[in-house]
This record gives sequence, C-alpha cells and structure tokens, in this order.
Amino acid sequence: MSPRLCPRRPGARRPGARRLGALAALVTVLVSGCSTVPSSSPTVPITQVAGPTDGAVGIEPLPPEAGATPEEVVRGFIDASASSVRNHPVARQYLSEEAADSWRDSDGVTVLSGDYARVQTQPGIVEVTANEVGTVDERGSFTVGGGEVFVRNFTLSDESGEWRITDPPDGLLLLEPDFARTYEPVDAYFLDPTGTRVVPDPRYLVDGEAQPNALVERLIAGPSPAIAAGVTNPLAGAALRSTVSTSGQTATVDLTFPADVTDATLIGASGQLVWSLEQLGFQSVVVLRDGQELGLSDVPSEQGVGDWAALDPDAAPADAVGHYLVDGALYRAADGTPAPGPAGEAAYGLTAAGVSVDTRTGALDWTVGVSAAPAGGLATLLAGPYGGELAPALTGASFTDPTSAAPRAEVWTVRNGTEVIRVPSGGAPQTVSATTLSGLGRTSEFQLSPDGVRAAVVIEGPQGGQLYVGTVVRDEDVVSVRDLRSVAPSVRQIVDVAWRNAGLLMLLAGDPSTGRTVPYTVGVDGWLLTEVTDSGLPGQPTALAAAPGRQPLVSADDTMWQFAGGYWVTLVRGAPPLRGSAPFYPT
Repeated sequence: MSPRLCPRRPGARRPGARRLGALAALVTVLVSGCSTVPSSSPTVPITQVAGPTDGAVGIEPLPPEAGATPEEVVRGFIDASASSVRNHPVARQYLSEEAADSWRDSDGVTVLSGDYARVQTQPGIVEVTANEVGTVDERGSFTVGGGEVFVRNFTLSDESGEWRITDPPDGLLLLEPDFARTYEPVDAYFLDPTGTRVVPDPRYLVDGEAQPNALVERLIAGPSPAIAAGVTNPLAGAALRSTVSTSGQTATVDLTFPADVTDATLIGASGQLVWSLEQLGFQSVVVLRDGQELGLSDVPSEQGVGDWAALDPDAAPADAVGHYLVDGALYRAADGTPAPGPAGEAAYGLTAAGVSVDTRTGALDWTVGVSAAPAGGLATLLAGPYGGELAPALTGASFTDPTSAAPRAEVWTVRNGTEVIRVPSGGAPQTVSATTLSGLGRTSEFQLSPDGVRAAVVIEGPQGGQLYVGTVVRDEDVVSVRDLRSVAPSVRQIVDVAWRNAGLLMLLAGDPSTGRTVPYTVGVDGWLLTEVTDSGLPGQPTALAAAPGRQPLVSADDTMWQFAGGYWVTLVRGAPPLRGSAPFYPT
C-alpha cells in the first residue's frame, strides 16, 4: 500500500505575487470551462525549485509501511520527494542505508506527468515510465520537456526484511500535481540594459517563511542562463550579511557590497529588490549596507513599489491604443476611425504595420508598414513618423508584422523569413545577428516583449508553426537574438503570437481534434499552457494583438473583436462588428 498523506498544517499563506495574481486572474477569466487543451496539446505546467524549509509546509507523506512491495516502495519514494522538509527525511526512509546517506536531493528536479507507470520487470527491478513535463536546475530555472518519455529502472534490495531502493537518481522526481502543491512561481527581477524596466526571470520557490531569503539569494546569484546576456544585475558581487528579516509587511535586507560600488548600482539594486519582494506581499523594503542605511538622496529608508513605479515591467503609455488595417488603411481600435496622415487614408496599401512610442513623451512616434507586393514583385517596408509620410526603406519577398518595445524607439521585422531587421526612429534599417534562426526554419511571426529583452518567434516546421523565445542582446553596437528555445513544444500550427505582459504570451494555434484555430496563454518559460475561450467570435481568429493593461484583440471573418468580460465583443459595445485585420498595439 502506498503511504498516506498528512494534511497541510494550518497557517496563513503569504499574499501572492502581484504579477502572478494578475496572471491567475487572467486565466480565470479567459479559460472556457476548465483549463484544457486538445489531446495532442496537453496542459503543460512548469516547474522550478528552491531549497526546502526546515518546517513541515504542505502535504507530508508518511514513512514506508511494513511489507510494502517493490512497486509500492518506488511509488512511496516519489510521493515522499514532494515533501517540503529539508533533506527529505521521509523519502530517505525508502532507501537503503547506504543510499540514504549518499542521495543528493538538491541536484535539480525532474517533473513527471501524474499518470506514470511502475512495473516490476524482474525481482528487485522496478521500471518507472512517464511523460517528462520538464526539468529544473539548481537555480530554479525551468526547461520544458520536448515530448520525451522518461524511463528509469530502480534497483531494490531486501534490507532487514523490507524492500529498499539502492540507486535513487540524484535530485528530485516530482509528479506535476505534487510540484504544484509544494512550489510557488515567483519572478526574480533584473534590469533591462537601459536601466528603465525590471525584467521577470521566473523561478519556483518552496511555499513558506524561507521564501524572502531564497528569492534574494537567487537575485544575488544572477539571472538564468536563458536571459543572462540580455539583462544587468545590480546585485552582482553583493552578499547577504544575515537572513532577510521580516516584520509585518516590511522586509529588511542587509547586504555587503563591493568596496567600489557606485550610487547608481545601489539605486538599481534597491529597485530590483523592491519589485521582487513585493510579490511576496511586502509593501515596504529596507535595504541596508553593512547594517547601515544606504544614505542615497531621493531614496527613502523604507521603499515601496510606488518609489520605483518607473521600473514597472508592464507600463503602457496612454497613447498606445490598438490599431488595425482596413483595405490597406491604418485605423484606431479605440473608436474605429482612421489614423492620422496618409497611412490612415490607404495611401500605401498596407498589409501590416507597427508603431513605436517616444520613450520621453509617451506619444506615438515611429511607424513602419509593409506594402503589398505587386504580382510577381517584392513587398516594400515603409518607415516614417506617426501621422506623417512613410518612405520606402527596404524591399523583400516577405516581412513579418512589425513589432516594437517600449524602452527603445525602434521597430523590428523579419525579411524573407530569416533576416531580422530593426528600424530605429529616424534611422536606417539595420540587420540584427540571429545566427541560429535560419537553422530552425522559416520565421512567420516575430514579436518583441514589452521590455525589449525577449523575442517570441513562430517558426514554420513540418507540422506547422512552433513557438520559440529568444533573448535580445545588445553588446555595444552589435544587436543579436540568441538562445532561442521552445516553450510550447506540444502545440503545433501556431499562426500568431503576442505579449500579454512581460511574462505571459498569448497565441493562436490549431486544435487538431476539432480543426479549429483557438487562443491560448502560456508563461514565458512554458508554464501553464491554457486554452482561452473563443465565445463570441463569428469564426476562427486569424490574427492577434495584446499588450500590458490592454484588452486582447483578434480579427475573425475580416472583422475586429476585443476580449472583455470573459468573452469576445465588438470594438464598440452594442454596435455591429467593424471590418478589419492585422491588429497590433504600439509599445
């Protein structure tokens, strides 16, 4: 018999993270019925790990029962690995004496599907088979599984009349439901290269009182390898002098910094700490240097997110309203009227467009559009000021929909499916290095994250479009896109993608079980792939737009729709649908 589970100890949980709470609220509103996706695209939860606490937090398993079979012992070991108690003492009771002493439970996590199989293939050998959801390294960074099947043989010996495992794999094997109960997603925030926004780097921490200290330790250790080259870490070289202390809704972080640390670095570290710890319910953070206040002008001793509002990863300028196209003309989604200037008068026959925002004023600044190719000819990339005349900048067989990111006044596109181009405001087009992109296939969609540090890329393959996320790296005058990685490998036939916020993607993908195209959301690291309702749409959506703080837009049956109140509605409530396609949001 497998071990019984003890109930969670009573006690109040810390308030959820602001970003994660918003994500959960979005999922609650968007999901149609329950969180399901087609059978060929199963829900993909994500995993990451931090060191367990000393206390019993969560559901704690009981030790092995007398006379347990080898299959029951292996099952009990996997169940007990979900314990949040440091060193997993219950799990070690399923091991032989020698294995219990040598097993390293801190060497990352492998997350398995809950419907795994345990079969004794021969006396003392139990084979475990499961779908591998993903793996988590020691930093708590998740890598989504690529559809691999996990197979592992456990060897057991008869020790004092009871079966015990002699060769446990180092690290933890956790079933997805157990992981979800024990670990909580938290963003470690780093700074974008301009120092104007914090950038989320998802981690997963054991739920409990050790979270604040664990989070600060991970900030000091630095960003995950996937985005390390695209962000800066003001806390690099710092060290905790003592455990992060908490009192009510205030956290105190006492650090030692390098002797040559600058005030600018201390300021950046303060904002980084405040935004990160705010997720755990702290309204204020006290940052000390060697036990003393930082002594920085304009930085209060107790800092809150309001003191660092400028670093908001999801800030959206008031003028950044949705746009779309009607018969080659640029329209505004707010009222369904043409945009100013020749672009709004169909002067260029646009098939796609993008607009950047002036980072100083928040006004719409630079427009890049794609003019349809004549029969047998080339498409033209046009550029110019918003509301003004657009001039030819490049030609090519094809261009992806232009995209922009708030920290910089520039618009990006991909020419001919392989060449990444950026067009700075008022400047000439420049090629972006993306050496691994062409090797993956032809790019059909390319969208920058709101902070400009990541790029979501749809690459065509034998089974349709697949989603990748890469990192934008700026090294002096060289700009590149690196570290492209699949974040939703179970989903095929992706036709469009957009950024709901800095840590959440929205996409349109085919559902093989129904032959329909439906919306989904998925975390930037692949976590929580969730189908979104298409209730209210007149037909299948063909294009998508999303942005922080804005209602998602789609085009369906050549008409425009926005998501509001849990279903899709017309742009003007109560009015007939407006014609349109190719929606986008300026950022």
